[in-house]
Amino acid sequence: MRRTTPLKALQDLQDLKRTLAQAREEAAAQAAAREAERQRLLHEQQLFTRTVGPVTPLVAAIRAELKRAKPSPEPRQREQDEQQALRQALSDDFDVDSLLETDEALSFRRTNISQEVVRKLRRGHWSLQGQIDLHGLRRDEARESLGEFIHHAARTGMRCVRVVHGKGNGSPGREPVLKARVRRWLVQKQEVLAFTQARASEGGNGALIVLLQGAS
Repeated sequence: MRRTTPLKALQDLQDLKRTLAQAREEAAAQAAAREAERQRLLHEQQLFTRTVGPVTPLVAAIRAELKRAKPSPEPRQREQDEQQALRQALSDDFDVDSLLETDEALSFRRTNISQEVVRKLRRGHWSLQGQIDLHGLRRDEARESLGEFIHHAARTGMRCVRVVHGKGNGSPGREPVLKARVRRWLVQKQEVLAFTQARASEGGNGALIVLLQGAS
């Protein structure tokens, strides 16, 4: 067995002392760094307090989770169906001449509407609640626009409206292209109870005053 000499034992002891000393120095350096950081934070907190003054910590708010109401469904398909029905319902081939009163205004009334109602309509008994101007529209555009207007007016409770079709002064041959068609289309609308030519102050022979049934 190899024996340790006194010189070797002395060297090992010195190495151990140096290792312990280094460990103590590193521990002291780490402690000093932690203390320096603590002092820095304390200094910043004191500086903030001196600058701002006393503060009260906010109490954590208790918030209720509210359920958002779902948006109401939009009846888009029904609206598309109604628009399609409007386009298909009005025919240009409908014979309206036999249904018109043979007076100077070529008025129209349903069988359950008295002649007195037409006279009142002609005299302006009902106030105008809306109007549509079909000037400048092509036939299909005018037919669709008129159908949608009458449908909307009746649904929203309008009773008396004006339909402006023009006098035909700008049409080829100065013939009122829309005039006859508008009368034909109106007769086919169930919402229409009666109509008559407008008075001179309301458009004369370039417009019709239309009486609608009330919204149910």
